[in-house]
Parts: sequence; C-alpha cells; structure tokens
Amino acid sequence: MPFRPRRSALYMPGSNPRALEKARSLPADVVILDLEDSVAPDEKAKARDSVLRAVAEGGFGTREVVVRVNGLDTPWGKEDLAAFVGTQADAVLVPKVSSRADVVAVQAGLGAGRSMAIWAMMETPQAILAAAEIASARAEVPGFAAMVMGTNDLAKETRATLLPGRRAFQPWLATCLIAARSSGLDIIDGVFNDLEDAAGFEAECRQGREMGFDGKTLIHPRQIEPCNQVFSPGPDELAWAERIAHLFDLPENQSLGVVRLEGRMVERLHAEMAQRMLATVTRG
Repeated sequence: MPFRPRRSALYMPGSNPRALEKARSLPADVVILDLEDSVAPDEKAKARDSVLRAVAEGGFGTREVVVRVNGLDTPWGKEDLAAFVGTQADAVLVPKVSSRADVVAVQAGLGAGRSMAIWAMMETPQAILAAAEIASARAEVPGFAAMVMGTNDLAKETRATLLPGRRAFQPWLATCLIAARSSGLDIIDGVFNDLEDAAGFEAECRQGREMGFDGKTLIHPRQIEPCNQVFSPGPDELAWAERIAHLFDLPENQSLGVVRLEGRMVERLHAEMAQRMLATVTRG
C-alpha cells in the first residue's frame, strides 16, 4: 500500500453536521467519522445517513477518511458495514476487535467487492492477549492496514488509572506496537483526555513517537497542530534524511550494504527509514 502520513487522527461525531463539515478544513492527516461512542443509540441510523452524505459529497482533500462503525455484535454494526461498501471512505475502523476471527468477519461483512481498508481498535484485555494473532490476520486480509489503541476502554476494562506517563499502560502499548510491526501494520496511539493540559498532551505525543507509534488519535481540533509537530521530523532529522535517502542509488554505492558518511555507518535500512520520514513531510 502507498505510504500515507497518519500523525493526527481526529474523531468527529457522526451525529453532528457542523463537525462533519468542519472536518473538511482541519489540518489532520486522518478524520474518523464516528458512529460508535459519540452517538446515542436512538441517533445511530440518523448519524449513519449523515456520514454517508458527507462521504458522498467529498471535499476532504488529502485527508484519509475513516468511518468508525459500531461493533458487529451490536444492532447497528452489520448495517454500518453494508452501508459504506462502495463509498469513497478510505477505511472502516472496527471497535472491540479481540481476535483474528473478528478481522476476517469484517472482511466478510464488506464483501468481495470491498475497496476500503480495515482498521482495528485495540481496547479490550482479550485484544492485548491476542495482539499478535490479530495482527497476523493481515496475511489473510490484505486490506487490514492499521491498529488503533483504545486507552479509555482499556482503563475501564482493566481498572488501571490513566496517569501522566501511562506507566500501567506501557506494556500493553508496546505489545500491540510490536504485534502491528510484525505484520506490517501501522498503529496509532490512544487519545489524551484533558484538553486544558497542553504540556501533558505534548509529553504524551512525544512518548508515543519515541515508542514508535505512527500518530495519535485526537478528540479536539486544538490538538491537531501540536500532534503534527511532534510526529513530524525536526530540521536536523530532515537534513540527515535528505543526505541518506538516496545514498544507495549512487552508482558507486549500488552494490554496497553499508556506506560511511560523516563518520556514521549508514545501512540500506537507514535509507529506507529516511525515505519514509521525508514522505511524512512531502505528503503530510
């Protein structure tokens, strides 16, 4: 699949027409049009129709449009999946994924003619225990593209407390991250709940980037810019990436596995990492 930056993924309630309109102009890499947590049960069908209209009207530019459907075990989930087959949505985000079979069931729900990617919420104890198994569904479901951490639901299910530094959650975050990478999946960090704590938000973004996450899910537009900044390379990183991105394309280096440059040993994997970093900037 072609690379797409996923630094910032903003949840937008599907039941709020103003939010759906605003999503077209915000600088988020991903907009998640939500039919699940942010929508009351008696508003589910109406919200689905609103999101369908928004997706059909388009106008989201380069933003990746993801629809978070309701779980397949709810009264709305299967209808949600069926409704978005063949639309311009880029992906469906499925809550409460707890096994490989859940991912396969989503593929079946989308049908053979599906064109959307599948994203999986990792937000239950069962999901953490089965993270590698869930990630391995990529072999059977090539459209499986990303995992998304649901830290609020994990806090509820485990009774752990979301404190600064997320010490209790770090093993679970790392488990899902290494599982995602083992199958070539992207993985996006969970939300930060305190809108008034800008320093705490930035610190958690930095923690997520240092751990290896591709980006972070957000609950308010004010979080987009600082999130994009943290998950984007700095000037020194960019300068070095530009030096090495195509180092092995030079005739004198094409047969080499390692090149010495400015006192550093550069391998081909470093060049690949540099190319991805530059793509974050040029496509973000």
